[in-house]
Amino acid sequence: MKSFFTGYTMDGASKQGAKTMRRKIMLWVMMIGVGLILQGCGNTSLKADTETVETKANTGAKVSNGPFKLFKVYTDGSAPDNHYIPSGWMGDYGDLKIDEKFMTNPHSGTTCFKTIYSGKATQGARWAGIYWQNPPNNWGSRPGGYDLTGAKKLTFWARGDKGGERIEEFKIGGITGEYADSDVAGIGPVVLTTEWQEFTIDLEGKDLSSISGGFCWATNIDVNPEGCVFYLDDVKYE
Repeated sequence: MKSFFTGYTMDGASKQGAKTMRRKIMLWVMMIGVGLILQGCGNTSLKADTETVETKANTGAKVSNGPFKLFKVYTDGSAPDNHYIPSGWMGDYGDLKIDEKFMTNPHSGTTCFKTIYSGKATQGARWAGIYWQNPPNNWGSRPGGYDLTGAKKLTFWARGDKGGERIEEFKIGGITGEYADSDVAGIGPVVLTTEWQEFTIDLEGKDLSSISGGFCWATNIDVNPEGCVFYLDDVKYE
């Protein structure tokens, strides 16, 4: 019998050897096939894990497992239950100075949050503002924030140093990017007096499942040509 592979006549021993070789080849092929299948399963599992992480990345840390409870952004400068950090300085950030523990005439407690806006257009933007963020300096490039589902409103108290200070907008949410805030809400413009006034941002019907920008204000030179000084206190979700 002529072998297709070698071209010479095979005796009984050769035939037996060929059969053995064919069995080994078939076994190797089967092992390679099983390995490829297992590798494919491993890749599928890895892909599923990655997709799960990406989905979770847009969900803020849950603050309540039951009915929504009071969630504080700022009450006193040293309060351990404050949340979010005033790290997101915008526009003419060089025009801004803050004092998180200003002790003169707070609305409640021992301190309030003082902001000085010089209106000098240091960066040429002609406006400025600050975002309270979680984590600090998060502009939507990384996961973070809180799940504030159940909150009906954000309330805060504000007053001006001289009266007549105009803040164009107070708001929550609105940070964009890969890990964007789930919604946005705000009020403004607001003209302050020298007396403390309470303001409310309505959150009814808003998607608050992921809010990295917990609080924000912005103003500009056009409405404050000499700059302005104003104070905030008792900023909280209810």
